[in-house]
Amino acid sequence: MQAAKKAVALAAVEHVKPGTILGVGTGSTVNEFIDALAARNIDLAGAVASSEATAERLKAHGYDMLDLNSCGSLELYIDGADEANPELQLIKGGGAALTREKIIAAASQQFICIADDSKLVNVLGEFPLPIEVIPMARSYVAREIVKLGADPEYREGKRTDNGNEIIDCHGFTIDDPLTLESTINDITGVVTNGLFAARPANLLLLSDEKGSVRTVTAASNQ
Repeated sequence: MQAAKKAVALAAVEHVKPGTILGVGTGSTVNEFIDALAARNIDLAGAVASSEATAERLKAHGYDMLDLNSCGSLELYIDGADEANPELQLIKGGGAALTREKIIAAASQQFICIADDSKLVNVLGEFPLPIEVIPMARSYVAREIVKLGADPEYREGKRTDNGNEIIDCHGFTIDDPLTLESTINDITGVVTNGLFAARPANLLLLSDEKGSVRTVTAASNQ
C-alpha cells in the first residue's frame, strides 16, 4: 500500500496554500504527506503538530512549529484515519495521538483526511476503538467499557505524548458514532476516545494500490 500512501499524500499537497499555518496529523500516510510537502518546497507560515514524532519530522524539513494557543483557528488540518464511514466520521488513534489530533481538528476550518481505500467502511468498529485514559482510571474505564458491550485491551508499554495510557476496545459495532463518542467521553477518567463523529472530516482523499486517488464527500451532503 506504499504506492497508495504516496499518491494520496501528493493529492493532499495540492490543497495546501503557501503561507498557511497548517495542522498536521500523525501516522505513516501523514509522514508521506510531510515529505511530499517539503519536496514541493511549499512555504508555510508554520505548522501545528498532533504528536512529538510529527513535530520532529516537520522540523527536520525546516518547518517552524507553532503552539495552537497562539494561532487561533487553523485554515486546514491534514491527517489520516484507521477507519472512515460514508458520513466521513472516523476512528483514529492507532498511533496514540488521538487527543491532540481531535483538538487540532476541532480548531481547524477544514479537515482533509487521507487514507488508502481499504479504510472506507459502511459501519465503524472493525478497527479497535482507542480510548486515552488517565492511568489511575484504566481499570475502572475498562469495566465501564465492558458494560457497553466491548472487550477492552490495555495497550501495554505505550504512553501518549500527554503521559496517559490507551485502551483499545474490540467488538463495537458503531452504528451511532455520535452517541457512542459522547457516552464514552462521559466516563470519568477518559481523556477522549478515537471517534471523530462530532467533528468528522470535510473531505476524504482515498487512493487504491495502483495510485488512483478519488475525493469523497459526506453522504449526507451528496
